[in-house]
Amino acid sequence: MSAKDLHLDEGMEGVVREHRDRVVVHCYQFLGSFHEAEEAAQEVFLRAWRSRAGFRGDSSMRTWLLKIATRVCLDLLRSRRRRVVPATRGPASDPVRPVGEPEPEVAWLEPIPSRYIGDSSQDPASVYSMKESVRLAFLAAVQTLPARQRAVLILRDVLSWSAAETAATLECSVPSVTSALHRARTQMRETYHQSGVESMPGHPIQDPDVRRTLDAFVTAWERADVESLVETLREDVRMAMPPIPSWYDGRADVVTAFATLIVPLGRYLLLPAFFNAQPSYTVHLVDPDGESTQIADMVLSVDASGIGAIDVFAGH
Repeated sequence: MSAKDLHLDEGMEGVVREHRDRVVVHCYQFLGSFHEAEEAAQEVFLRAWRSRAGFRGDSSMRTWLLKIATRVCLDLLRSRRRRVVPATRGPASDPVRPVGEPEPEVAWLEPIPSRYIGDSSQDPASVYSMKESVRLAFLAAVQTLPARQRAVLILRDVLSWSAAETAATLECSVPSVTSALHRARTQMRETYHQSGVESMPGHPIQDPDVRRTLDAFVTAWERADVESLVETLREDVRMAMPPIPSWYDGRADVVTAFATLIVPLGRYLLLPAFFNAQPSYTVHLVDPDGESTQIADMVLSVDASGIGAIDVFAGH
């Protein structure tokens, strides 16, 4: 979306340029879909342009836009299906059986390009908080929350807004915000904090041990080296491949699925990519003539003990 698409005046064009990425991320945290977040951001700026005379400067422009974005997302959530990951739709799959048929009609959680998330010029604490709040495991847990609880958690724990400011944005009472936050945090403890795939603090890809693990993983995947792949994975690793509903739980099953289901498809090339502030790769299938075709985006969750999750988004 561009400012010209909305026929905005020059001042509003500058607002779009400055705040668009942050608004897209905010909408993505609610909706779990990058494409839906971009569409929602367009609606946010359209509403902001229509009501621009009402902006009095009582808060920052970004805060005002995020309040509008929150209301836009809550409106959308009334008619949108909850975004899911394969692990929430059924038990882990048998790695020696054929994978299930793709289910493109399911509203799967989608990745977001990391370029929207922030850079080193921003406050380090806010950048860290932002990166943590767009990790796939966190977002998968957020998607399990009812819309109002989701909003309260994002406003209070991600944006660090006060209970009073959150209540004003959601047009409810402070006690109701406090109650919703308690329920949301309880649910998050049961889903995200016990998921086993939270990334280590800071910037894990810069950690030498993590870097070696990632390099070894790429080499093993490209060479179909099962024994070397085992050494890069945590015992509790999970692998999913939406829109295919099949998913695999534990090192033994993930390695078996790799050897029996993935390796036979051909030779692979993994190229660095940037999604969800996590180590990521584009997956290419290489034909006998050496020509490669991109078939998926891969997002990894990793810490000092190894890779804890492999999410392969086919068709991206």
